[in-house]
Amino acid sequence: MSKAHNLNRLAYFAAVVETGSFTNAADRLGVTKAVVSSQVSQLEQELRTTLLVRNTRKVSTTEAGRLFYTRCVSILNEAEEAFSELSQLSEQPVGTLRMTAPYDYGTEIVAPLVAAFRSQHPDCQVELHLGDDHSDLLAGDLDLAIRVGWLRDSTLLARKLGGFRQLLIGAGANSGQFNAIQHPNDLAASPFVANKALSDPLQWRFENAFGETVSVKLQSDLSIDSAPAIMAAVREGAGLAILPDYLVRDHLTSGVLTQVLPEWHLPEGGIFIVLPASKFRAAKVSVFTEMLRQAEKIRNSG
Repeated sequence: MSKAHNLNRLAYFAAVVETGSFTNAADRLGVTKAVVSSQVSQLEQELRTTLLVRNTRKVSTTEAGRLFYTRCVSILNEAEEAFSELSQLSEQPVGTLRMTAPYDYGTEIVAPLVAAFRSQHPDCQVELHLGDDHSDLLAGDLDLAIRVGWLRDSTLLARKLGGFRQLLIGAGANSGQFNAIQHPNDLAASPFVANKALSDPLQWRFENAFGETVSVKLQSDLSIDSAPAIMAAVREGAGLAILPDYLVRDHLTSGVLTQVLPEWHLPEGGIFIVLPASKFRAAKVSVFTEMLRQAEKIRNSG
């Protein structure tokens, strides 16, 4: 394996060639003349080649020095361009933003926001992966993940952007049938559509404004692992279900769905952005995170 070279010495050498003296090079670089002289001497020792001819009047390049200077300029320019490109990445959203989100929240909230993001930043592409499994950010080459609910322990960086309420809902057309349900304990005999994606889809805890809490074990003959599919089944009268407010809000307003036991509250969940550990964030990540934060702020204030 060849010995690694100190590439910083190329800048010292190039500065001497371009300014014509060690003194002027030192002034340009903001160091002492002795430092410049030492760095160039060490470069010549590494290369086992004389690059500069020094005398009391001027400094000139040897033939090897002229050839080497040409390559140095190319290398230093490439390095400058690389730093410039990275600087642009940190200032303006460019490249491809890769993210994952749960299917229901991704469909209702993230996908429209992605369209707005693309409209504002046409130089940035987006890959949105929807699914309720927790994709590995590092293995999947993802910039961020959106998590809904309650976070598991993780070494990744998580930022809470908002929250959501869980609502007990039924078909609006059947709202008259729900009048007999006055207490969570009355739910035991009601048909219920369970969310199979949850770890315990039948056990729920209700709490009212007076601090009374009731834990209920529901019964279900229908289990579905997709919240939008559960909502579709409920609309057709399959039974009651517990779904997030961001998914059912418009249907409640239109009367297609109705909220059951509205005076009893279920545990609230959070909306999180999860990021790989990193000191710096690309602009595409920061800008989209802020857009989602603002969207959640508006949604939760509505």
